[in-house]
Formats: sequence, structure tokens, C-alpha cells
Amino acid sequence: MSSAETIAEGLVRGQDGLVRCNWGASTPDYIPYHDHEWGRPVDSDIRLFEKICLEGFQSGLSWITILRKRENFRAAFAGFDFNKVAAFTGADVERLVQDAGIIRHRGKIVSTINNAQRAQELVNEAGSLAGWFWSFEPGPADRPARIDRAVVAANPTTAVSARISKELKKRGWSFVGPTTVYAFMQAMGMVNDHFEGCHCRADVEKQRAAFKRPRLRK
Repeated sequence: MSSAETIAEGLVRGQDGLVRCNWGASTPDYIPYHDHEWGRPVDSDIRLFEKICLEGFQSGLSWITILRKRENFRAAFAGFDFNKVAAFTGADVERLVQDAGIIRHRGKIVSTINNAQRAQELVNEAGSLAGWFWSFEPGPADRPARIDRAVVAANPTTAVSARISKELKKRGWSFVGPTTVYAFMQAMGMVNDHFEGCHCRADVEKQRAAFKRPRLRK
């Protein structure tokens, strides 16, 4: 833990005087991700694919491990352009299994390639990944209690994350369980899980209010 001062449950004040969710100040590497990315709405299909794949790689590990390797993942997986990843072959799998810059988990590597192919199918079906994912945005009644994002085991599953997970699995996606999907929903800004009192919460909510939701193709 950094020298941040705990000021309330789930909140700390950093040396810069800003109040953050406690996980966001637990290491310097988290601060820019917490302050400028996590919870802010995303409508790029490539970035959404990246986020859901990295949440899958994170399964069983700490998120900081993935975050510190993110640029390596981007280099290894063609910037997470799913149209390129979908064309990866067995030779690419063997290359990636030997890549010390990423998580060398064969099942998760194969899953990423499979999910890229499934992403292409979903775009053909719905028009975009963004339109499909945002169509599941939960209402106020669906919101869970606040959580500590750094404690992976505490990440909740919700009716919405379970529904998205079920729909993805039905379409052949893998490593997309309800907990992984909820972490993805947090990361992509579908929900705002910055704690009350965090300096980012109001700005994230303002961005979410101004965000033009992508639509499904009719």
C-alpha cells in the first residue's frame, strides 16, 4: 500500500491531496488507470474487445499483473484488432505461449483467438460490439453494492452480467463468466463503481450522462 491516508471505508487520500477509491492508490501504477480510464464509457469495438479479453486473462490473477503487461498484450495480439486476431493460426498460438511478456496460458490464448472469431460473427449480427454490449446497460435497480476492485474475489456477479455471460457463451465465447463480465462492465463504463467521495466519481458520471450510446443495428 502507498502512503495514502484512509479517510473512510473504501477511500484514501493520496499525497497529491486527491481522494480515490482505495484500490486506485494501492500502487502508483494504478493511479492513471483509476483516474483517467476505469469507469469512463467506451464505444470502440477494438477497445471493448481488448478489455473483455484482458479481463479473461486476469481470471485467477491480480489486475495489476495484467495492467503492467498491457502494452505487451497489445503487441502480441495485433492491438486487439479482432479481425486480425481471428486469422491467427496454430503457429501464432505457439509463438504466444513462448512470449514472456504476456500471460502464457495456452487456454486463454486460444480463447482470445476464438473470441476474435466470435466477435466478427457478433458484429455481423448486431452491427458492432459496442451496440451489442451497451444494449445491456443496467438500470438503477440492477446496481450492486460498492466493491474494492483490487480484490478479485469480491467482484460481484449481477443479473445483467450473468445475462451477458450467458448470451456470449451461447455464441461460443469463452472465459466470459459472470464475474469476468462484471469487471468488464466496470472497466468499459457501463457502470460507475467509483466510491462516493472519490474525486473521479462525479466526472465519470458526467461523461456517462453525455455519452451517446451506440445502437444495435435494426
